[in-house]
Amino acid sequence: MPTDDPLHSQDPLGEALHFLRVTGSFYCRSELTAPWGLTMPTWPDCLWFHIVTAGRCRLDVDGAEPRMLQPGDLALVPHGQGHVLGSGADVITPDVMGLEHEFQNRYAILRHGGGGAATTLVCGAVRLDHPAAHLILPLLPMVIHVEPSGSPQAEWMQSTLRLVAAEAAEMRPGGEAVITRLSDILVIQALRTWIQTDPAAQRGWLGALRDRQIGRAITLIHRDPARAWTVASLANELAMSRSAFAARFTELVDEPAMRYVTRWRMQTARTLLAEDGVTVAEIASRLGYQSEAAFSRAFKRITGVPPGTVARARAG
Repeated sequence: MPTDDPLHSQDPLGEALHFLRVTGSFYCRSELTAPWGLTMPTWPDCLWFHIVTAGRCRLDVDGAEPRMLQPGDLALVPHGQGHVLGSGADVITPDVMGLEHEFQNRYAILRHGGGGAATTLVCGAVRLDHPAAHLILPLLPMVIHVEPSGSPQAEWMQSTLRLVAAEAAEMRPGGEAVITRLSDILVIQALRTWIQTDPAAQRGWLGALRDRQIGRAITLIHRDPARAWTVASLANELAMSRSAFAARFTELVDEPAMRYVTRWRMQTARTLLAEDGVTVAEIASRLGYQSEAAFSRAFKRITGVPPGTVARARAG
């Protein structure tokens, strides 16, 4: 199948990352003085991030080693898990949502602590809305900690972090808008850094995207999920034999090609169900199903719930 973008066709991993979209749920600038502690709640389907712009803090996530965050550090808690931030190990940690905030739309300012050494954080909870996010997020570790280093990529991130720190310190008109947009960029960049540097990202689905042939097959599925794909038609696109393609796809992706096609369609459907005014029948048609009933059966088989349940939950 011809493609309109030869650059992306040669970089399936880059294409998957290109389409990740951040939707901010909550952003907060925290001015904290020791001793202080905060408990961040569990927010399913969200990714927490914390940027230290001044001072230092300790990050505790159950199941992971405690981290000491310094100025210029960025930490992600990718699975929405509840966790604790504090000036030390033995501090009182009230629920952050129970403290008094100064709210400006989705941006909040929190002042809390005992009057000692100061720490300033920019924190937030965001969602990644593209279907590729549903495949990337389960592969991520419990904590991603990005520290300053000498690489050009790290310097770019540090420059952005310094800009966030400057905006947080001055809070000029429009500062909250600048901080939220820069934070979204930093979240995506931190994910890219992990994917490019962590050995765990070289295996499974992310590793398969780097394979010249299987990566190309995944791109074709992502771009045209409604097409009546078969193992034979995908193999033909890659000039591979049917048996060789089927075996290599299953080996690298850890599931058969046609199950992956169905799962990608259902992840796409989950994203479409969040859009206002889009009906289940329209989604079924857009994803190549001949009837709403056939689509609904496939959706429930893969996700465990009917599509109408997801639509109602998103609306709520």
